Amino acid sequence: MEYKLHPPLARPGIVPRTTLVKRLLASEATPIVCVVAPAGYGKTTLLAQWAARRGGRVAWVSVDRRDNDPVVLLTYLAVALDRVEPIDQEVFQALASPGVSVVATVVPRFASAISAMTEPVAVVLDHVELLESQECLDAVAELAMRLPKGSQLVLASRRTPPVPVALLRAQGQMVEVGVAELVMDEQEAGALLEGAGAGLAEAEVAELVGRTEGWPVGLYLAALAVKAGGQQHYSGLGFTGNDRFMADYLRSELLAHLPPELMTFLTRTAVLERMSGPLCDAVLQLSGSGRVLESLEDSNLLVVPLDRHRQWYRYHHLFGELLLAELERREPELIPELHLRAAVWCEANGLAELATDHAQAAGDSDRVAGLVAGLIQPTYAAGRVDTARRWLAWFEDQKLVDQYPPVAVLGAWIQALVGRPAGAERWADAAERGSASGTLPDGSTMESYLAMLRGLLCRNGLAQMKADTQAAMAGLAPASPWRATMLLLEGVADLLDGRPDQADPILAQAVELATATGALPVASTALAERAIVAMGRQQWREATTLADQALAMLQTGRLNDYFMSPLIHTVAAHTTLHRGDVPRAKEHLVQAARRRPLLTYAIPPVAVQTLLELGRAYLILDDAVGARTVLRQARGILQLRPDLGVLPHQTDELHAKLDTIGGGVPGVSALTTAELRLLPLLATHLNFLEIGQRLYISKHTVKTQVISIYRKLGVSSRSQAVQRLEELGLLEG
Repeated sequence: MEYKLHPPLARPGIVPRTTLVKRLLASEATPIVCVVAPAGYGKTTLLAQWAARRGGRVAWVSVDRRDNDPVVLLTYLAVALDRVEPIDQEVFQALASPGVSVVATVVPRFASAISAMTEPVAVVLDHVELLESQECLDAVAELAMRLPKGSQLVLASRRTPPVPVALLRAQGQMVEVGVAELVMDEQEAGALLEGAGAGLAEAEVAELVGRTEGWPVGLYLAALAVKAGGQQHYSGLGFTGNDRFMADYLRSELLAHLPPELMTFLTRTAVLERMSGPLCDAVLQLSGSGRVLESLEDSNLLVVPLDRHRQWYRYHHLFGELLLAELERREPELIPELHLRAAVWCEANGLAELATDHAQAAGDSDRVAGLVAGLIQPTYAAGRVDTARRWLAWFEDQKLVDQYPPVAVLGAWIQALVGRPAGAERWADAAERGSASGTLPDGSTMESYLAMLRGLLCRNGLAQMKADTQAAMAGLAPASPWRATMLLLEGVADLLDGRPDQADPILAQAVELATATGALPVASTALAERAIVAMGRQQWREATTLADQALAMLQTGRLNDYFMSPLIHTVAAHTTLHRGDVPRAKEHLVQAARRRPLLTYAIPPVAVQTLLELGRAYLILDDAVGARTVLRQARGILQLRPDLGVLPHQTDELHAKLDTIGGGVPGVSALTTAELRLLPLLATHLNFLEIGQRLYISKHTVKTQVISIYRKLGVSSRSQAVQRLEELGLLEG
């Protein structure tokens, strides 16, 4: 959305805020600028004027509600920065990895990218109050704390932004602009009224400023009311930015004097976050909306153009909220229908995500299900896990999961891949409760989708897993992107059931099909499994080739934070150990250990297989403590999923070997999955209480885990721990 990446266009009638602009320009050495006031105080206008005066090194992002996914928010920020000056492409690569820790991994890369710029840059986030995601708020705060010297982070919000205000104030690192500075004096108010075509005498301007307390949008709405009905229509005016009588005034003094057809246009299009002529035509079921929007823009600054071609517009946020409230008062029964018309138009015009929002508001669950079923896999693959989860949460909130088995299958799949086994179980159970009949849009049967999910979760043993994958293949459409995945799972079932010779050609077929369809996660996993087969045959040259191919795909596809990454790095560790390259092998093991929390009973065969391969690698390095740690994790999974072919026996063999070895000193390999989940947050500004809130554990538990981490790292402070973790590769430097 191009309009999000630049300030609103300068337009006639805008009052220059010269004094405030000069103050901001004089504060370039101060890293944080916070412009905080209720709606209608001209925050965006001020920053747009400041940005124009500051010059070209301003990265601007206008926040909206769909930015409540840290990957979405930071992707817009990365694009905005890249337009100022090209930044390290690793920032974009990190953002494209599902499950990556945004605060601990991506934000430091942002700060490094800004530091590497040839000149300082100002980063503007407008409408920060629309951010509700805690991870997004943490990312903004972390960026504020890591901002390189000379650059600025400028935040505009209706409420106090998510930065450590008290600390920044005490350090003199923040400029604050609030209501007291943003109110208009009589001279500015006079210019505003004159520009709106409602010139008043000086005494009348002074009276109006007194009644509105200098609230800019209040002054502007009063001017529109004067134009609509004469000067007497400001005489009873008395409201400010926090006043509940604003809606009453809008209704009685402005809307009441508009032609009925224009009032209908305004209120009914208020359901749209952004508007174009064709979209408004579809929603209102008429023609000529484009001309109406152009006319409103020419006569009313509360309608904002979003592009230079004047194709897309939005209402001033407060004005839109007031219009929507008026629609809810006048025609509440029409609102779902208006959203439905918007959803139909957006879907037909390639705006599937916007269509989803409108379909949800309309309560059209069938349409939402169809849209989400098509969106969720590519959205997850693009790293936007929180967006995918938000769509899934809508079905749970509406208690509709059981009604849409295809969505439930995909929900369970994603929960499994991000290491949330309880969520995967819940969604899988819902899928099983639904109807297994019917054909999906791509021609696959619903039964094949259910069989596909059963094969992934392997809740009933490897024999059933193989049968499920074969049943899925029989019912999937010939062009289904899931066919390569089913071949992979069938090959894994054979391999772990003690049939490597049968598994290898199936895995080779999976590699070929997955590569042809661009399914790099599947292709790389199948290559790693083939490498394990080759190692079992002592064919180390072939194993090394296969492992190297899997690693290359991992890097090409930016897949380091995917579920299969630990397996690939562990296999690579074995092949490098065989070549005698111990330092490189240890690097691979660290990368595998970072992602161990992804290895759960949600996908038990590959999880236990990976953990046992890790344990064997640790034993080769005489790291008995590390081997015992992963063995405990593997046994925990086997307690829940015992029917995993040769894996229980291999687990017992590893345990028997460890019984003959001494205790050893706990090191980084001994970190538990709980401690590994906590590591990324150690490098942030969050205190122990806040870390606990993010991980849903108590402050005491955080403290206990941190002490254990310090002991295993051989350090005594948080700063030392972060430094050591960066040296080891467990955190981004």
